[in-house]
Amino acid sequence: MQPEGPYRFTELVGECPVGKAWSAEDEYGRMLTVAILDPAVAGDPRWRQAFEVAANTMAQPQSGDMPYVNADFAAQQPWVAYSVGRGPGAERLFQSLGMDFLRTPSSEPAAPSAGVPASGGVTTPVGGPPPGQPPAGPAEQPPVSAPPGSGAPVSGASGPPDPIRYQQPSPVSVQRETNPISGSPLASWGTATATAGSPPAPSSTVAPSGRRFPDTSQSHSASRFVVAALVLLLVAATGGIVWWAAAGVGKPATPAETDVFPTTPSVDLGLRPWAQGAPYGPQERALATAAPALVFIEAVFTGYLRDTATKAPLRAAPIIFSRRCSGFVVSPDGYVLTSALCARPAEDSARQLALDTLARILVREKALNPKQVDSYIQDNMSKTEFTGADAASPPASQIHGQLNVAKGNLTEDPAILAELVDSPVAEAGNTVMVKLARNDLPSVELNASAEPAVGTSLLIVGFRTDDTDFRTASYRPQAKLVTVTGTGRRGALSISRLNDDVGGTSYGGMALDANGRVVGMLDQDEARPDRATRVVLPASSATGLLESSGVANRLGQTDQTYRAGLAAYYAGQDREAISQLETAAKECPTNLLADAYRQMAVERGELRIRPSGRPPWIVAVLAGLFGAAAVGLTAVVLVGRHR
Repeated sequence: MQPEGPYRFTELVGECPVGKAWSAEDEYGRMLTVAILDPAVAGDPRWRQAFEVAANTMAQPQSGDMPYVNADFAAQQPWVAYSVGRGPGAERLFQSLGMDFLRTPSSEPAAPSAGVPASGGVTTPVGGPPPGQPPAGPAEQPPVSAPPGSGAPVSGASGPPDPIRYQQPSPVSVQRETNPISGSPLASWGTATATAGSPPAPSSTVAPSGRRFPDTSQSHSASRFVVAALVLLLVAATGGIVWWAAAGVGKPATPAETDVFPTTPSVDLGLRPWAQGAPYGPQERALATAAPALVFIEAVFTGYLRDTATKAPLRAAPIIFSRRCSGFVVSPDGYVLTSALCARPAEDSARQLALDTLARILVREKALNPKQVDSYIQDNMSKTEFTGADAASPPASQIHGQLNVAKGNLTEDPAILAELVDSPVAEAGNTVMVKLARNDLPSVELNASAEPAVGTSLLIVGFRTDDTDFRTASYRPQAKLVTVTGTGRRGALSISRLNDDVGGTSYGGMALDANGRVVGMLDQDEARPDRATRVVLPASSATGLLESSGVANRLGQTDQTYRAGLAAYYAGQDREAISQLETAAKECPTNLLADAYRQMAVERGELRIRPSGRPPWIVAVLAGLFGAAAVGLTAVVLVGRHR
């Protein structure tokens, strides 16, 4: 049966006598391994403490360098979650407790990490062997004895590491026993046996008169031993209570500095870079850097289809159709590069789209058979022209841009009105520039010197939708790692062909390198029947367009602040990251990722110090009470012995 917890558990990785390891996914789809103590084992405080100490020890760089993502040591079944990208953390945790970990047949075996024994090896318990005893050898240990009333035994389990070393009084030594135990594998604390070769202690002495008197030296020694044992017991109890109270005031936690997941944000980001690839890998960093500059473009065209010979409209009402694609901001002043097929299609392309729109209107009016749509367009392509309100004017157009999550047919806020930027340079490889009516927008850097060769991996980003209703469709950014499979020519321009795409409205989107710079713009492959968006136009093709328009590809001050915050975040410098990202989020509200990463830095810092509800004054109160009890009990025993 799958355990309960904050994650979706997918598969049992393996198990040992004290718990199980599960594969799991968090709410963002990140893969984890989770170590969970069995219920019977979790009922013993010593196992809970050993489980927590082992997890925190492994998280230290000098010990195991295996930080955990999250943990709950106070749960009914304590658990610790590890990122899959850092290795088999759950398995290593159980092995560090000295457990034989058995993987399920369906899970892939993981290579043993340095410093952690493979399954079935011998592990020295925390604290090491008792003084004077040799370390445990490879021989198999007998079962461990359970305390009275522990219930049914669990075979093959050993006890938790004993964190305290006891110094036994001479000439008595402690021999550790092991027996089967119930539900929770616990170690007995040992039984006293006489040291080999030591003579038995006399119970009395004989006076010269023949009378036997009690051996007062032995009784005094026993009394002193009892007093010392009681004092030690109270001191240990006092220390334990003080530790418990102090731990509640501010307990240091050791989460993975690079494996903390964000909570559900209050706004829809559209794209979560941390869910697109390996946590904190190059894909996430590239997306986090460039994704805020991605723009959804919708261009709406209004005009009339006219007979070429007579100039008479084929329909009295105007023909309206729209084109939807992607683009990206290259200057914080709102300049965007996008596809000419979308924002300014050629006259024959616009005419074909208008005829397609008219044909589908006739189908809805039952004036045309659906099977005749293609032939209707083909027959009228050479007989018509698409114009404006009069035959001599071009059709009207209106362009809007949206960032993050976009909605079709939206002309009000958050949609931003845009206009085409005229340039004396003809569109280089279907690339045009539009100007959004807003400043201080996040922008990207162009890598104009990049020439993606065959076999090169690129990260492509563009808008896509899974909605079937075009009128109400929503569009979200989508990213995918693809490979360049070939190159070609489009006139004088060199192009790269890809093995995959992210959707039909991604043309005009970005192809990124590992540094988050744009190496090219996505475009439709005209050689394919489906015209899939699997061509990359090099970034150098837009250089002339930018220069002729007087627009420089640059990052604004807010972009610099955002990138500085990201650098601090990935370096684990939470305070610096929070400060920089908060500033970037305030100065550029459209950059939702700035606030999302700020929130993650805050959460990561909070996990390092976990406050609890126990107030600080309880430390002093409990320490005083138990100290007074220790002194009082010692005095009572001494007075009684004197009498």
